[in-house]
Amino acid sequence: MTAKHRAAPGPPVPVSTSGAGSSAGAPNRPRLSAAQLLAAKNTRPIRSLDDLAADTFESDAELAEFLAFTYAEHHRDLA
Repeated sequence: MTAKHRAAPGPPVPVSTSGAGSSAGAPNRPRLSAAQLLAAKNTRPIRSLDDLAADTFESDAELAEFLAFTYAEHHRDLA
């Protein structure tokens, strides 16, 4: 950046630490353990990879079409 493109310094900008990640102003809630949170949602542990399986594509051809599209889009963005 050249000197003619630099903006003139202005007054200091105040910075606040309260925001989306802050608990300022939030109502007090009891802190629950991870086990309590999981129990409240009726979750169960993953016992095998089959627990994670999902039938996303109806056929191998549909999967191949998706992969070809994804590959082409990735390489289009790199060009």
